[in-house]
Amino acid sequence: MKILHLLASPYFTGPAEVVTQLAVAQRALGHEVFIAVDRKRSSHTSEELIVPRLEPLGLLSTAPLELSVKSTPWTMLRDVLELRSQPVDVVHAHFSHDHTIARLGRPKGARLIRSIHAPRSIRFGMPAADGFTVPMESLSRRLLGRRVLVLPSIVGPEFVPSADRAALRRELGLPEGKLVGMVSTFQASRRHELGLAAFAQHAEGSLLLVGDGPLYDQFKAQAPERVRFVGYQSGPAFVKCLQALDEVWILGLGNDWSARAAAQARACGVRVVAVDEGALARYADALVEPTVESLLAGSLRAERRELTLESAEAIATRMVAFYA
Repeated sequence: MKILHLLASPYFTGPAEVVTQLAVAQRALGHEVFIAVDRKRSSHTSEELIVPRLEPLGLLSTAPLELSVKSTPWTMLRDVLELRSQPVDVVHAHFSHDHTIARLGRPKGARLIRSIHAPRSIRFGMPAADGFTVPMESLSRRLLGRRVLVLPSIVGPEFVPSADRAALRRELGLPEGKLVGMVSTFQASRRHELGLAAFAQHAEGSLLLVGDGPLYDQFKAQAPERVRFVGYQSGPAFVKCLQALDEVWILGLGNDWSARAAAQARACGVRVVAVDEGALARYADALVEPTVESLLAGSLRAERRELTLESAEAIATRMVAFYA
């Protein structure tokens, strides 16, 4: 099967990691899979560019699609015509811009699938598709009358518990004792302010904040001594940060409601304390309200919930069957 994923973003963030892991798993099943991304924007921000990630994997589509929300109407028309000429069996669109281009430029005989990665993408007048995916079951009810599949977060094979957490912490220069982490972009929806307020009342340990973003400098200036800021981390460095933690707090989601960071943390053997948002309930050991009191209570409890993460192969197999 020839599968083309459309992802109108130049950054390896949000749904991009889920899409990449899905494509890798689909290719491992023997399918021909490529990802077309935004080729108009290439400037660096606090977020990692996606093209350098996809090229070594051989997943970057060579189709001359600009696929950008910054495209002019004429360039969008060119993308429609170019997509129409692509010899593929499935076009899998992941953002609203992709869906519009795919709906108008669907190649003859190809199936069109749209992934909904966050509730705000479900809107009146959304283009038709042969099937939709959602990150959690509750969103299916907003797509009544359509074919819908739940697409959970796919965790890469590198996310495993550390063989020696104490040695890893020494390597990273992290302190002994309980180590709590937050791994997300510094923006209001992720509730770093709540995390810092709760940790100020935490009786023990240290807080490790991983990520970058518009509020980074503000929070770094006001954080107490027990809080460590390590900035944006990716690849093996990010995996090591997760492996070093005892517990992670996930207090809000952005444009990917599959709760990817929670799934990755669970795969690394880290306890997850989270608010009930998106698919976080699937992975959390403790669900809390977005208040200091509830977060502290959830962190102080020690219970762990049994959870077996579904393999990438199983998810990809189910997705390919859904295409068919």
